[in-house]
Amino acid sequence: SLAFNVAGELADVPARLDRNAAVAAAAVEYDAARLLTLDLEGALRQAQETSREYKSAEEDYVLSAIRLLIEQHRWDPRLFNDTTVGLNGQGDDGRFDTAMRVINELRATQRLPYGGEVAARWITRATDNLRERVGSEYLRTNELSIDANIPLLRGGGMVARESLIQSERDLIYAARDFEQFRREFLVGIAVDYFRLVQSLAQIRNQAAQLSSLIRFEEEQRRKVDAGLVAPFALRDAQNRVFAARASLDQQRESFVVQLERFKIRLGLSVETPVRISGAALSLEAPEVDMNGAVQAALEYRLDLQNQRDSVVDSRRDVLVARNQVLPDLDFSAGAAIGSDPDNDNAGFSLDPDDASWSTSVTFGLPLDRRIERLQLRQAVIGLEQRERSYEQFRDNLLLEVRRTARGIDLARRQLELAEYRVQINIERRREQELKREEIDTRTRLDTEADLLDALNARDQADTDLRVAILNFLLSSGQLRVAREGTLATLPGLPL
Repeated sequence: SLAFNVAGELADVPARLDRNAAVAAAAVEYDAARLLTLDLEGALRQAQETSREYKSAEEDYVLSAIRLLIEQHRWDPRLFNDTTVGLNGQGDDGRFDTAMRVINELRATQRLPYGGEVAARWITRATDNLRERVGSEYLRTNELSIDANIPLLRGGGMVARESLIQSERDLIYAARDFEQFRREFLVGIAVDYFRLVQSLAQIRNQAAQLSSLIRFEEEQRRKVDAGLVAPFALRDAQNRVFAARASLDQQRESFVVQLERFKIRLGLSVETPVRISGAALSLEAPEVDMNGAVQAALEYRLDLQNQRDSVVDSRRDVLVARNQVLPDLDFSAGAAIGSDPDNDNAGFSLDPDDASWSTSVTFGLPLDRRIERLQLRQAVIGLEQRERSYEQFRDNLLLEVRRTARGIDLARRQLELAEYRVQINIERRREQELKREEIDTRTRLDTEADLLDALNARDQADTDLRVAILNFLLSSGQLRVAREGTLATLPGLPL
């Protein structure tokens, strides 16, 4: 049965906070025998092996390859065999004669490179009277024929291979898209990992501040007992301790949720025990040549190459649409060799003397090409749209490269300033500890808060610099992914 249990009163607030901290910490700690410890490279490898997102992208690439194989097979020689069995009856004064016919057609077809098709057929016909077996006639004939239909104007030329050409190009696009996805996926997993490491650092910073505040609280308690300071000073210290405990509990809980989301993105079960090792990738900030970065992006960005090639596809669409406006001019030819018509049971024999052939040319005036002309106009407009889309994509890409390049310099300056802040606040607290008798409670508590903010800002800036470097390599097209899914070493890039 359903039940709702009311929580008890908070008799001992510090004890309750300690218990909450223990519960949150237990969610992070796991049995070492079942624990999966991940550094950045391990996380990247794990993501490539089990990530649902990665597998779906990989399958999209495989599906593009399958579509090309299907289209290529349509241009290969294709064999078919059809067997038709029929019964028919003829009545005469209530007396029915029933006959069975069996027709087997074996044919092979081949598309021609510049339009049209050639087909070869072997047709066998057999007829048997089923009612009168004695003295009945068994008829069997054979025929071998070859037919060809070739368009000379509309539908002829390279236009006929458009479906195959586009399928081959689509596979190239899919390969580029998949590789671009691998690069973006690596950056995404790395950023998530860096954020986890940053969260761990913030938890450590908060825990260190809590320890320092607890020690300061004990000092204030002794001073109050000795009558050296007023009791409200102890209350200020206790208030900061309670706030630090609550913040630590909240950060630990947030880290657990963040870690579980990371496991889901890696394709792992939420119940899988995972520990982040804390070892982050050390990337040296590059000296950015803005012109070189722009040229690298124009040359190496795979999505830009797809956009550029799609303009070529649109131009080809215009040529195809123009071809459809032309008149029809089709050439047909055929030849056939049958068995001897005087031989009712010819078997598999053929009689060359009874061969036949035919040829024809059909011309169709383009009296109604309104739909085709409208489709041509559509193709021309589509080409203009595609050209504008490519130009806009290229301009946005160059803007992104410049932004990420400047982002590295900004992140470096932010990190330097954050490190100065940390050093200043550490020295500030050290001086106050040496002169603790002269420093009032509020000043000391403000120093602890400022030091915590400086430490967290430094960890944030350190993460932002790593992310900025990866985003710059990605936007400029210089990031490479190894086969196992890790970051490939580039010349001059120490890892």
